[in-house]
Amino acid sequence: MSRAFPGIAGLETYSLKGDDCCVEVIPSRGALVTSFMVGGEDILYLDEATVADPTKNVRGGIPVLFPNAGPLPGDTYPARGQSYSLSQHGFARKMEWAVRQAEDSLLVLGLKSNAETLRVYPWEFDAQLTFSLVGRRLTIDFDLQNPGMEPLPVHLGFHPYFRVPDAAKSVTTVETDATHGWDNRAKREVPFTGLDLTADEVDLHLRDHSKQETRLSRGPGLRPIHLSWSPEFKVMVVWTLKGKDFVCVEPWTAAAGALATGEGLLHVQPDERLSLAFDIEV
Repeated sequence: MSRAFPGIAGLETYSLKGDDCCVEVIPSRGALVTSFMVGGEDILYLDEATVADPTKNVRGGIPVLFPNAGPLPGDTYPARGQSYSLSQHGFARKMEWAVRQAEDSLLVLGLKSNAETLRVYPWEFDAQLTFSLVGRRLTIDFDLQNPGMEPLPVHLGFHPYFRVPDAAKSVTTVETDATHGWDNRAKREVPFTGLDLTADEVDLHLRDHSKQETRLSRGPGLRPIHLSWSPEFKVMVVWTLKGKDFVCVEPWTAAAGALATGEGLLHVQPDERLSLAFDIEV
């Protein structure tokens, strides 16, 4: 069995064991991966104070972004002839997920639609996250079942905060073949000629990153990280802030606002299931 113990602020935390590594997950804080220790080094950044305070959005770990990644225009979108409101990155990262299975290197968590979700996202769903640890590779499988009678729209993303000391950002690289991107600070499309991770803020959405993988090299003395994902993830977001010891590399299934614009939006047909995977290997 995966070992459960009182972790940050006494929150029930599950531990998965791999090859010289350990992953910790808090189901009650949005199924949040809070730690990924490899050879004594935690490759994730985490602001523990935001985990301990339920009124705050967690900054750090690996939040899951569902049913929308990024903000919606005016935090609203149309559905069924009316307007619904959803905050940035959706509700899944704020809700308690149920433990469905727990093994030494496997943890399965579930989240079903309820009265709270139906008020802002008027579709029934059964979402499941499976965390599995093999060697030094963490796989996060997201499965979404549609028990309803009409297509279920979904915009999914993962938001891993990788630990990168601010002083190492000048030599940190993210591999990509992108030629242009959306600069979320300037709110415009820009040619992509490389990343300057030392800027005050980098919030770049690479929509033509064609590979289903990337490599984050964090400078001397820090283990490189290889990321790969299912082909349904079409956008790679890179985000960091000056003075903070993290770089986020995020696979999204569509650009921000997809629930409102419909651009790139995925749909799960009635009685069918969508399965997507995200791998992090150190």
